[in-house]
Amino acid sequence: MDKRYDYLIVGSGLSGATFARLALDRGKSVLVIEKRSSLGGNIATSDVMGIPVHLYGPHIFHTDSKEAYVFFTSHVESYPFVNSPLAFYKGKYYHMPFNMNTFHELWGVRSAEEAKRKIDEEVAKEGIEEPHNLEEQALSLVGRTIFETLVKGYTEKQWGRDCRDLPSSIIKRLPLRFTYDNNYFNDPYQCLPKGGYSKLIDNLLSGAEVRLGLDYLSHKDELRPLADKVIYTGALDEYFAYRLGELEWRSLRFETAVLPLASFQNNPVVNYTDKEPSYTRVCEHKMFDERLKPLPYTVVTYEYPDSFEKGKIPYYPINDERNSSLAKSYQELAEKEEGVYFLGRLANYAYFDMDDTILKAMELFASLEGN
Repeated sequence: MDKRYDYLIVGSGLSGATFARLALDRGKSVLVIEKRSSLGGNIATSDVMGIPVHLYGPHIFHTDSKEAYVFFTSHVESYPFVNSPLAFYKGKYYHMPFNMNTFHELWGVRSAEEAKRKIDEEVAKEGIEEPHNLEEQALSLVGRTIFETLVKGYTEKQWGRDCRDLPSSIIKRLPLRFTYDNNYFNDPYQCLPKGGYSKLIDNLLSGAEVRLGLDYLSHKDELRPLADKVIYTGALDEYFAYRLGELEWRSLRFETAVLPLASFQNNPVVNYTDKEPSYTRVCEHKMFDERLKPLPYTVVTYEYPDSFEKGKIPYYPINDERNSSLAKSYQELAEKEEGVYFLGRLANYAYFDMDDTILKAMELFASLEGN
């Protein structure tokens, strides 16, 4: 059978869509296979009464890479956005990331020196020299007040385990900022796409042939011969029919409601850091865009951590010793697959920010086609 396409891309999330755009701009023919009934993977958005709703959790584009920023903004109209989430614990709001506003709300301190002294006192009181789990790691970094107020409950909900049963490696550091700055990210480039991320995906895939509702792995025998090269962005272990065992993930579920209110929480994102309620955060979608705030109604989404099983969407890899070793074994198999290239978080069993996703797609394309 003659090859009909230069590239067959499995998955229409940001990884696959970025690679598709790079290939199309080089004059390559591209076929995109998407298992879901809609495009965009986990960055997909939907228009709800004029409000772009993040269907799978809020995504803020942020980067220190000018190359990634230029690529993003050249394919969708964007506007600057600074992410300043709040934390809610036992009836009180706290600013995030951990900064002087947070420390003042916790202890009433006003200067960086007072805050540093308070944190150092709490860390010294714990007396932890070699952390053996996540709880000890966090206590050795920030002390008990910050840990119990802003870390413990959220983390245990997110991972479905007690902090003492989680590896210390999950938290390598907890950034502390001794300024009154609520900007969650340090990156110089931060923005959102006007009208939602699905507009970005549509633009990236313009010119490609797209087939929705089609599972590549169930039709591999008939689809694989269609292209010279396959870019696979699905789950790593699923590609190999779980022959070495299943990789573990954490999943999420969402509940969205339209409310007849001018505002529900007056902030795009609020994290709930106590064990109750069971959701980890609430997103109020119109608060991401100043132009939408005058609307007399709002759309909110409650985000609940969930266990993972086949049929659910995998979100966060569980990078403990067992899964890291298993992923490495699968990656060794992947390297032997002729003409198939594994791209993205699912195919690499890793968590990537959006700019990392774009840059890794660029890197793979350059390795296959040259700059």
